[in-house]
Amino acid sequence: MSSHDLIVLGAGPGGYVAAIRAAQLGLSVACVEKEPALGGTCARVGCIPSKALLESSEHYHQAKTEFAGHGVVVGEVRLDLPAMMSRKDKIVTALTGGVEGLFRKNKIARHFGHARIEGPGRISITGQQGKTELEGKHILIATGSKPAPLKGVQFDGDRIGTSTEGLTFREVPETLVVIGGGYIGLELGTVWNRLGSKVIVLEYLDRILPGTDNAIAAEAQKIFAKQGLEFRLGTAVSGARVEKGKCIVEVANGSPVTCDRVLVAVGRVPNTDNLGLETVGIALDERGRIKVDGHFATNVAGFSAIGDVIGGAMLAHKAEEEGVAFVEHLVTGYGHVDYNCIPSVVYTEPEIAAVGRTEEQLKNDGVEYRKGTFPFIANGRARALGHTQGLVKVLADKKTDRILGVHIIGPRAGDLIAEATAAMSFGATAEDVARTCHAHPTLAEAFKEAAMGVDGRTIHI
Repeated sequence: MSSHDLIVLGAGPGGYVAAIRAAQLGLSVACVEKEPALGGTCARVGCIPSKALLESSEHYHQAKTEFAGHGVVVGEVRLDLPAMMSRKDKIVTALTGGVEGLFRKNKIARHFGHARIEGPGRISITGQQGKTELEGKHILIATGSKPAPLKGVQFDGDRIGTSTEGLTFREVPETLVVIGGGYIGLELGTVWNRLGSKVIVLEYLDRILPGTDNAIAAEAQKIFAKQGLEFRLGTAVSGARVEKGKCIVEVANGSPVTCDRVLVAVGRVPNTDNLGLETVGIALDERGRIKVDGHFATNVAGFSAIGDVIGGAMLAHKAEEEGVAFVEHLVTGYGHVDYNCIPSVVYTEPEIAAVGRTEEQLKNDGVEYRKGTFPFIANGRARALGHTQGLVKVLADKKTDRILGVHIIGPRAGDLIAEATAAMSFGATAEDVARTCHAHPTLAEAFKEAAMGVDGRTIHI
Protein backbone atom coordinates (compact mmCIF):
# COMPACT_ATOMS: atom_id res chain seq x y z
CA MET A 1 0.00 0.00 0.00
CA SER A 2 1.55 3.31 -1.13
CA SER A 3 1.42 6.35 1.14
CA HIS A 4 1.22 10.06 0.33
CA ASP A 5 1.09 13.40 2.10
CA LEU A 6 -2.11 14.26 0.22
CA ILE A 7 -4.66 12.19 -1.67
CA VAL A 8 -7.09 14.16 -3.83
CA LEU A 9 -10.37 12.54 -4.79
CA GLY A 10 -11.44 13.99 -8.14
CA ALA A 11 -9.45 15.61 -10.96
CA GLY A 12 -11.79 18.46 -11.80
CA PRO A 13 -10.77 22.14 -11.60
CA GLY A 14 -10.62 22.10 -7.81
CA GLY A 15 -8.95 18.72 -7.47
CA TYR A 16 -6.28 18.93 -10.14
CA VAL A 17 -5.33 22.50 -9.22
CA ALA A 18 -5.03 21.52 -5.55
CA ALA A 19 -2.87 18.52 -6.53
CA ILE A 20 -0.55 20.65 -8.64
CA ARG A 21 -0.19 23.37 -6.00
CA ALA A 22 0.51 20.76 -3.34
CA ALA A 23 3.20 19.21 -5.50
CA GLN A 24 4.73 22.64 -6.10
CA LEU A 25 4.96 23.07 -2.33
CA GLY A 26 6.81 19.82 -1.91
CA LEU A 27 4.09 17.36 -0.90
CA SER A 28 3.84 13.79 -2.14
CA VAL A 29 0.49 13.80 -3.99
CA ALA A 30 -1.85 11.21 -5.46
CA CYS A 31 -5.05 11.99 -7.34
CA VAL A 32 -7.87 9.53 -7.97
CA GLU A 33 -10.26 10.06 -10.90
CA LYS A 34 -12.83 7.57 -12.19
CA GLU A 35 -12.99 9.03 -15.72
CA PRO A 36 -10.27 8.19 -18.26
CA ALA A 37 -9.78 11.89 -19.08
CA LEU A 38 -8.67 14.39 -16.44
CA GLY A 39 -10.24 17.81 -15.97
CA GLY A 40 -13.60 16.90 -14.51
CA THR A 41 -17.05 17.88 -15.73
CA CYS A 42 -15.81 21.34 -16.68
CA ALA A 43 -13.26 20.16 -19.21
CA ARG A 44 -15.04 17.04 -20.45
CA VAL A 45 -18.80 17.73 -20.57
CA GLY A 46 -19.32 21.24 -19.20
CA CYS A 47 -17.54 24.58 -19.46
CA ILE A 48 -15.14 23.85 -22.29
CA PRO A 49 -17.28 21.89 -24.79
CA SER A 50 -20.24 24.22 -24.26
CA LYS A 51 -18.10 27.28 -24.96
CA ALA A 52 -16.69 25.64 -28.06
CA LEU A 53 -20.22 25.08 -29.39
CA LEU A 54 -21.28 28.57 -28.37
CA GLU A 55 -18.38 30.04 -30.35
CA SER A 56 -18.98 27.88 -33.42
CA SER A 57 -22.74 28.45 -33.44
CA GLU A 58 -22.17 32.20 -33.11
CA HIS A 59 -19.90 32.15 -36.18
CA TYR A 60 -22.60 30.28 -38.08
CA HIS A 61 -25.25 32.76 -36.99
CA GLN A 62 -23.07 35.74 -37.92
CA ALA A 63 -22.30 34.30 -41.34
CA LYS A 64 -26.03 33.98 -41.99
CA THR A 65 -27.21 37.29 -40.54
CA GLU A 66 -24.39 39.77 -39.88
CA PHE A 67 -21.51 39.43 -42.36
CA ALA A 68 -23.35 41.29 -45.14
CA GLY A 69 -23.68 44.32 -42.89
CA HIS A 70 -19.87 44.37 -42.64
CA GLY A 71 -19.54 44.25 -46.41
CA VAL A 72 -18.61 40.58 -46.40
CA VAL A 73 -20.75 38.74 -48.94
CA VAL A 74 -20.74 34.96 -48.77
CA GLY A 75 -22.57 32.32 -50.71
CA GLU A 76 -24.95 29.77 -49.25
CA VAL A 77 -24.16 29.14 -45.60
CA ARG A 78 -24.54 25.48 -44.65
CA LEU A 79 -24.22 23.79 -41.29
CA ASP A 80 -21.76 20.91 -40.97
CA LEU A 81 -22.75 19.66 -37.52
CA PRO A 82 -20.31 16.70 -37.46
CA ALA A 83 -17.42 19.10 -38.16
CA MET A 84 -18.62 21.44 -35.41
CA MET A 85 -18.80 18.55 -32.96
CA SER A 86 -15.39 17.31 -34.06
CA ARG A 87 -13.85 20.71 -33.36
CA LYS A 88 -15.42 20.68 -29.90
CA ASP A 89 -14.06 17.19 -29.20
CA LYS A 90 -10.54 18.14 -30.32
CA ILE A 91 -10.51 21.10 -27.94
CA VAL A 92 -11.62 18.86 -25.07
CA THR A 93 -8.98 16.25 -25.91
CA ALA A 94 -6.23 18.87 -26.05
CA LEU A 95 -7.15 20.37 -22.68
CA THR A 96 -7.67 17.11 -20.83
CA GLY A 97 -4.38 15.88 -22.26
CA GLY A 98 -2.82 19.08 -21.00
CA VAL A 99 -3.87 18.24 -17.45
CA GLU A 100 -2.25 14.81 -17.82
CA GLY A 101 0.95 16.56 -18.89
CA LEU A 102 0.82 18.81 -15.84
CA PHE A 103 0.45 15.76 -13.60
CA ARG A 104 3.55 14.19 -15.14
CA LYS A 105 5.49 17.45 -14.87
CA ASN A 106 4.65 17.78 -11.19
CA LYS A 107 5.15 14.06 -10.43
CA ILE A 108 1.58 13.52 -9.23
CA ALA A 109 0.56 9.88 -8.94
CA ARG A 110 -2.57 9.43 -11.04
CA HIS A 111 -4.93 6.58 -10.13
CA PHE A 112 -7.79 5.54 -12.43
CA GLY A 113 -10.90 4.22 -10.71
CA HIS A 114 -13.61 4.92 -8.17
CA ALA A 115 -12.38 5.99 -4.75
CA ARG A 116 -14.04 5.03 -1.50
CA ILE A 117 -13.07 6.00 2.03
CA GLU A 118 -12.27 2.91 4.07
CA GLY A 119 -11.17 4.54 7.30
CA PRO A 120 -8.99 7.31 8.76
CA GLY A 121 -6.31 8.17 6.20
CA ARG A 122 -7.22 5.23 4.01
CA ILE A 123 -9.07 4.84 0.69
CA SER A 124 -9.68 2.03 -1.76
CA ILE A 125 -9.71 2.38 -5.54
CA THR A 126 -11.82 0.10 -7.69
CA GLY A 127 -10.82 0.11 -11.34
CA GLN A 128 -10.04 -2.08 -14.33
CA GLN A 129 -7.10 -3.64 -12.50
CA GLY A 130 -9.20 -4.62 -9.51
CA LYS A 131 -9.03 -3.06 -6.06
CA THR A 132 -6.07 -1.25 -4.53
CA GLU A 133 -5.59 0.87 -1.42
CA LEU A 134 -3.77 4.12 -0.60
CA GLU A 135 -2.84 5.80 2.63
CA GLY A 136 -2.66 9.56 3.07
CA LYS A 137 -1.95 11.98 5.88
CA HIS A 138 -4.60 14.25 4.37
CA ILE A 139 -7.48 13.39 2.05
CA LEU A 140 -9.17 16.13 0.00
CA ILE A 141 -12.65 15.43 -1.40
CA ALA A 142 -13.13 17.30 -4.68
CA THR A 143 -15.60 15.07 -6.51
CA GLY A 144 -17.70 17.90 -7.93
CA SER A 145 -21.37 17.75 -8.83
CA LYS A 146 -23.83 16.07 -11.17
CA PRO A 147 -27.05 17.23 -12.87
CA ALA A 148 -29.97 17.47 -10.46
CA PRO A 149 -32.85 15.08 -11.16
CA LEU A 150 -36.41 16.29 -11.71
CA LYS A 151 -39.29 14.33 -10.25
CA GLY A 152 -41.35 12.62 -12.92
CA VAL A 153 -38.67 12.97 -15.60
CA GLN A 154 -36.79 9.84 -16.57
CA PHE A 155 -33.52 10.42 -18.41
CA ASP A 156 -33.00 8.01 -21.29
CA GLY A 157 -29.56 9.27 -22.28
CA ASP A 158 -30.81 10.31 -25.70
CA ARG A 159 -34.13 12.08 -26.26
CA ILE A 160 -34.52 13.21 -22.65
CA GLY A 161 -31.21 14.15 -21.10
CA THR A 162 -28.99 16.63 -19.32
CA SER A 163 -26.34 19.05 -20.50
CA THR A 164 -24.12 16.04 -21.28
CA GLU A 165 -26.53 14.86 -23.99
CA GLY A 166 -27.19 18.47 -25.05
CA LEU A 167 -23.55 18.73 -26.12
CA THR A 168 -23.68 15.71 -28.41
CA PHE A 169 -26.89 15.85 -30.46
CA ARG A 170 -26.26 14.16 -33.81
CA GLU A 171 -28.77 16.38 -35.59
CA VAL A 172 -30.48 19.69 -34.92
CA PRO A 173 -33.81 19.01 -33.19
CA GLU A 174 -36.76 20.73 -34.79
CA THR A 175 -38.11 21.62 -31.35
CA LEU A 176 -36.09 21.55 -28.14
CA VAL A 177 -37.62 22.02 -24.70
CA VAL A 178 -35.22 23.29 -22.08
CA ILE A 179 -36.41 22.76 -18.51
CA GLY A 180 -34.73 25.43 -16.42
CA GLY A 181 -33.92 29.06 -17.15
CA GLY A 182 -30.49 29.16 -15.51
CA TYR A 183 -27.15 29.64 -17.22
CA ILE A 184 -26.75 26.04 -18.41
CA GLY A 185 -30.17 25.91 -20.02
CA LEU A 186 -29.78 29.32 -21.65
CA GLU A 187 -26.30 28.63 -23.01
CA LEU A 188 -27.26 25.32 -24.62
CA GLY A 189 -30.63 26.68 -25.66
CA THR A 190 -28.78 29.49 -27.41
CA VAL A 191 -26.53 27.04 -29.26
CA TRP A 192 -29.40 25.03 -30.71
CA ASN A 193 -31.53 28.11 -31.40
CA ARG A 194 -28.72 29.52 -33.55
CA LEU A 195 -28.42 26.22 -35.39
CA GLY A 196 -32.12 26.14 -36.25
CA SER A 197 -34.11 24.65 -33.35
CA LYS A 198 -37.30 26.09 -31.99
CA VAL A 199 -36.31 26.42 -28.34
CA ILE A 200 -38.91 26.59 -25.58
CA VAL A 201 -37.64 27.37 -22.07
CA LEU A 202 -39.86 26.17 -19.21
CA GLU A 203 -38.97 27.86 -15.91
CA TYR A 204 -40.63 27.25 -12.55
CA LEU A 205 -39.89 30.77 -11.28
CA ASP A 206 -41.39 33.98 -12.65
CA ARG A 207 -38.00 35.04 -14.03
CA ILE A 208 -34.89 33.60 -15.67
CA LEU A 209 -31.36 33.50 -14.25
CA PRO A 210 -32.14 33.20 -10.53
CA GLY A 211 -29.56 34.99 -8.41
CA THR A 212 -28.75 37.48 -11.15
CA ASP A 213 -29.50 41.17 -10.67
CA ASN A 214 -33.20 41.59 -11.51
CA ALA A 215 -32.77 44.38 -14.03
CA ILE A 216 -30.00 42.50 -15.86
CA ALA A 217 -32.08 39.30 -15.98
CA ALA A 218 -35.11 41.19 -17.30
CA GLU A 219 -33.00 42.81 -20.02
CA ALA A 220 -31.53 39.43 -20.93
CA GLN A 221 -34.96 37.85 -21.29
CA LYS A 222 -36.08 40.59 -23.70
CA ILE A 223 -32.96 40.16 -25.82
CA PHE A 224 -33.17 36.36 -25.89
CA ALA A 225 -36.85 36.49 -26.80
CA LYS A 226 -35.98 38.68 -29.81
CA GLN A 227 -33.40 36.05 -30.79
CA GLY A 228 -36.16 33.45 -30.95
CA LEU A 229 -36.17 31.73 -27.56
CA GLU A 230 -39.67 31.22 -26.19
CA PHE A 231 -40.07 31.59 -22.43
CA ARG A 232 -42.85 30.08 -20.38
CA LEU A 233 -42.32 31.30 -16.83
CA GLY A 234 -44.08 30.13 -13.70
CA THR A 235 -44.29 26.68 -15.30
CA ALA A 236 -43.98 23.56 -13.18
CA VAL A 237 -42.96 20.45 -15.10
CA SER A 238 -44.51 17.28 -13.67
CA GLY A 239 -43.13 14.71 -16.08
CA ALA A 240 -41.59 13.89 -19.44
CA ARG A 241 -41.67 10.80 -21.61
CA VAL A 242 -41.00 9.57 -25.12
CA GLU A 243 -44.07 8.49 -27.06
CA LYS A 244 -44.28 7.49 -30.73
CA GLY A 245 -41.00 9.19 -31.61
CA LYS A 246 -41.82 12.44 -29.82
CA CYS A 247 -41.11 13.79 -26.35
CA ILE A 248 -44.11 14.76 -24.26
CA VAL A 249 -43.47 17.20 -21.41
CA GLU A 250 -46.23 17.30 -18.83
CA VAL A 251 -46.92 20.68 -17.27
CA ALA A 252 -48.87 21.21 -14.06
CA ASN A 253 -52.05 23.21 -14.71
CA GLY A 254 -51.35 23.38 -18.44
CA SER A 255 -51.30 21.53 -21.71
CA PRO A 256 -48.44 19.09 -22.47
CA VAL A 257 -45.62 20.35 -24.68
CA THR A 258 -44.57 18.16 -27.60
CA CYS A 259 -41.01 18.36 -28.86
CA ASP A 260 -38.17 16.37 -30.40
CA ARG A 261 -35.75 16.52 -27.48
CA VAL A 262 -35.78 17.59 -23.84
CA LEU A 263 -32.84 19.15 -22.03
CA VAL A 264 -33.18 19.13 -18.23
CA ALA A 265 -31.11 21.91 -16.64
CA VAL A 266 -32.60 22.49 -13.20
CA GLY A 267 -29.31 22.76 -11.35
CA ARG A 268 -26.65 20.47 -9.97
CA VAL A 269 -26.20 18.48 -6.77
CA PRO A 270 -23.06 17.34 -4.91
CA ASN A 271 -21.50 14.15 -6.24
CA THR A 272 -20.88 12.03 -3.14
CA ASP A 273 -22.21 8.70 -4.42
CA ASN A 274 -20.55 5.69 -2.82
CA LEU A 275 -17.64 7.69 -1.42
CA GLY A 276 -17.89 6.04 1.98
CA LEU A 277 -18.41 9.29 3.87
CA GLU A 278 -20.44 7.40 6.44
CA THR A 279 -17.48 5.09 7.13
CA VAL A 280 -15.71 7.81 9.08
CA GLY A 281 -18.78 9.93 9.89
CA ILE A 282 -18.26 12.95 7.64
CA ALA A 283 -21.20 15.31 8.21
CA LEU A 284 -23.49 16.60 5.47
CA ASP A 285 -25.91 19.53 5.52
CA GLU A 286 -29.61 19.39 4.63
CA ARG A 287 -28.80 19.65 0.90
CA GLY A 288 -26.31 16.81 0.89
CA ARG A 289 -23.24 19.06 0.83
CA ILE A 290 -20.18 18.28 2.94
CA LYS A 291 -19.90 20.56 5.94
CA VAL A 292 -16.53 22.32 6.26
CA ASP A 293 -14.98 25.05 8.37
CA GLY A 294 -13.26 28.21 7.13
CA HIS A 295 -10.22 26.21 6.03
CA PHE A 296 -12.20 23.42 4.30
CA ALA A 297 -11.78 20.86 7.07
CA THR A 298 -14.66 18.46 7.70
CA ASN A 299 -15.72 17.32 11.15
CA VAL A 300 -13.34 14.35 10.81
CA ALA A 301 -9.62 14.97 11.25
CA GLY A 302 -7.58 14.44 8.10
CA PHE A 303 -10.49 14.91 5.69
CA SER A 304 -11.23 18.16 3.85
CA ALA A 305 -13.47 19.15 0.92
CA ILE A 306 -13.69 21.88 -1.72
CA GLY A 307 -15.69 22.85 -4.79
CA ASP A 308 -19.18 21.72 -5.70
CA VAL A 309 -19.41 19.18 -2.87
CA ILE A 310 -19.44 22.01 -0.29
CA GLY A 311 -21.59 25.13 -0.06
CA GLY A 312 -21.37 28.21 -2.26
CA ALA A 313 -21.47 28.84 -5.98
CA MET A 314 -20.89 25.81 -8.19
CA LEU A 315 -18.23 27.40 -10.36
CA ALA A 316 -14.96 25.97 -11.66
CA HIS A 317 -12.91 29.02 -10.72
CA LYS A 318 -14.35 29.07 -7.20
CA ALA A 319 -13.22 25.46 -6.80
CA GLU A 320 -9.75 26.34 -8.10
CA GLU A 321 -9.37 29.16 -5.58
CA GLU A 322 -10.49 26.85 -2.79
CA GLY A 323 -8.01 24.19 -3.88
CA VAL A 324 -5.11 26.63 -3.73
CA ALA A 325 -6.27 28.13 -0.42
CA PHE A 326 -6.64 24.69 1.16
CA VAL A 327 -3.18 23.51 0.15
CA GLU A 328 -1.42 26.75 1.06
CA HIS A 329 -3.07 26.75 4.49
CA LEU A 330 -2.08 23.12 4.93
CA VAL A 331 1.58 23.84 4.15
CA THR A 332 2.10 27.45 5.26
CA GLY A 333 -0.72 28.12 7.71
CA TYR A 334 -2.19 30.79 5.43
CA GLY A 335 -4.90 30.42 2.81
CA HIS A 336 -8.00 32.47 2.03
CA VAL A 337 -10.77 32.89 -0.54
CA ASP A 338 -12.65 36.20 -0.84
CA TYR A 339 -16.15 34.97 -1.63
CA ASN A 340 -17.34 38.52 -2.25
CA CYS A 341 -15.11 38.58 -5.31
CA ILE A 342 -16.08 35.41 -7.18
CA PRO A 343 -17.27 36.44 -10.66
CA SER A 344 -19.94 34.61 -12.65
CA VAL A 345 -20.47 34.57 -16.40
CA VAL A 346 -23.24 33.43 -18.75
CA TYR A 347 -21.77 32.90 -22.22
CA THR A 348 -24.81 33.79 -24.29
CA GLU A 349 -24.85 36.64 -26.79
CA PRO A 350 -24.73 39.13 -25.28
CA GLU A 351 -22.74 37.74 -22.40
CA ILE A 352 -23.83 38.34 -18.80
CA ALA A 353 -21.29 38.75 -16.00
CA ALA A 354 -21.37 39.83 -12.41
CA VAL A 355 -19.29 40.12 -9.27
CA GLY A 356 -20.36 41.15 -5.79
CA ARG A 357 -23.86 41.89 -4.59
CA THR A 358 -27.02 42.70 -6.54
CA GLU A 359 -29.31 45.66 -5.95
CA GLU A 360 -31.87 43.33 -4.42
CA GLN A 361 -29.35 41.95 -1.92
CA LEU A 362 -28.25 45.43 -0.90
CA LYS A 363 -31.84 46.54 -0.41
CA ASN A 364 -32.70 43.43 1.60
CA ASP A 365 -29.65 43.99 3.81
CA GLY A 366 -30.46 47.65 4.32
CA VAL A 367 -27.20 48.84 2.72
CA GLU A 368 -27.35 52.36 1.35
CA TYR A 369 -25.80 52.55 -2.09
CA ARG A 370 -25.43 54.67 -5.19
CA LYS A 371 -25.70 53.37 -8.75
CA GLY A 372 -24.12 54.22 -12.06
CA THR A 373 -25.05 52.69 -15.42
CA PHE A 374 -23.80 53.04 -18.96
CA PRO A 375 -25.29 51.48 -22.14
CA PHE A 376 -23.09 49.84 -24.75
CA ILE A 377 -24.96 51.64 -27.50
CA ALA A 378 -23.03 54.76 -26.43
CA ASN A 379 -19.67 52.98 -26.54
CA GLY A 380 -17.55 53.49 -29.66
CA ARG A 381 -15.96 50.05 -29.64
CA ALA A 382 -19.34 48.33 -29.26
CA ARG A 383 -20.59 50.35 -32.23
CA ALA A 384 -17.61 49.23 -34.31
CA LEU A 385 -18.21 45.60 -33.32
CA GLY A 386 -21.88 45.90 -34.17
CA HIS A 387 -22.85 44.56 -30.74
CA THR A 388 -24.50 47.38 -28.83
CA GLN A 389 -27.07 45.62 -26.66
CA GLY A 390 -26.76 45.79 -22.90
CA LEU A 391 -25.21 47.93 -20.20
CA VAL A 392 -22.81 48.10 -17.26
CA LYS A 393 -24.10 48.72 -13.74
CA VAL A 394 -21.85 49.73 -10.84
CA LEU A 395 -23.12 49.67 -7.25
CA ALA A 396 -21.12 51.56 -4.63
CA ASP A 397 -21.52 52.17 -0.91
CA LYS A 398 -23.23 55.53 -0.37
CA LYS A 399 -20.87 56.56 2.43
CA THR A 400 -17.52 55.10 1.44
CA ASP A 401 -17.95 54.87 -2.36
CA ARG A 402 -16.41 51.38 -2.19
CA ILE A 403 -17.63 49.17 -5.05
CA LEU A 404 -20.09 46.55 -3.79
CA GLY A 405 -21.16 44.98 -7.07
CA VAL A 406 -20.75 45.19 -10.83
CA HIS A 407 -23.25 43.71 -13.28
CA ILE A 408 -22.78 43.60 -17.04
CA ILE A 409 -24.85 42.44 -19.96
CA GLY A 410 -23.15 43.12 -23.24
CA PRO A 411 -20.33 42.19 -25.62
CA ARG A 412 -17.47 40.26 -23.98
CA ALA A 413 -18.86 40.82 -20.50
CA GLY A 414 -17.00 37.72 -19.33
CA ASP A 415 -13.69 39.43 -20.04
CA LEU A 416 -14.76 42.83 -18.75
CA ILE A 417 -15.75 41.48 -15.34
CA ALA A 418 -12.09 40.70 -14.58
CA GLU A 419 -11.29 44.39 -14.12
CA ALA A 420 -14.26 44.79 -11.80
CA THR A 421 -13.20 41.74 -9.80
CA ALA A 422 -9.66 43.04 -9.45
CA ALA A 423 -10.94 46.46 -8.42
CA MET A 424 -13.17 44.98 -5.73
CA SER A 425 -10.40 42.66 -4.54
CA PHE A 426 -8.23 45.69 -3.84
CA GLY A 427 -11.07 47.61 -2.19
CA ALA A 428 -11.41 50.17 -4.98
CA THR A 429 -14.01 52.90 -4.95
CA ALA A 430 -16.10 53.97 -7.92
CA GLU A 431 -13.96 57.13 -7.95
CA ASP A 432 -10.79 55.02 -8.28
CA VAL A 433 -12.14 53.39 -11.44
CA ALA A 434 -13.53 56.66 -12.77
CA ARG A 435 -10.09 58.29 -12.38
CA THR A 436 -8.25 55.39 -14.07
CA CYS A 437 -7.35 56.05 -17.70
CA HIS A 438 -8.93 53.49 -20.02
CA ALA A 439 -7.74 53.06 -23.61
CA HIS A 440 -10.03 54.40 -26.34
CA PRO A 441 -11.89 52.89 -28.06
CA THR A 442 -12.45 49.86 -25.83
CA LEU A 443 -15.42 48.12 -24.28
CA ALA A 444 -13.80 48.68 -20.87
CA GLU A 445 -14.62 52.37 -21.17
CA ALA A 446 -18.22 51.41 -20.44
CA PHE A 447 -17.11 50.27 -16.96
CA LYS A 448 -15.30 53.56 -16.40
CA GLU A 449 -18.36 55.55 -17.52
CA ALA A 450 -20.67 53.54 -15.26
CA ALA A 451 -18.29 54.22 -12.36
CA MET A 452 -18.44 57.91 -13.22
CA GLY A 453 -22.21 57.61 -13.23
CA VAL A 454 -22.17 56.70 -9.53
CA ASP A 455 -21.26 60.35 -8.95
CA GLY A 456 -23.65 61.61 -11.65
CA ARG A 457 -20.93 62.71 -14.05
CA THR A 458 -21.10 60.29 -16.97
CA ILE A 459 -19.61 61.99 -20.04
CA HIS A 460 -20.75 60.18 -23.17
CA ILE A 461 -24.48 60.01 -22.60
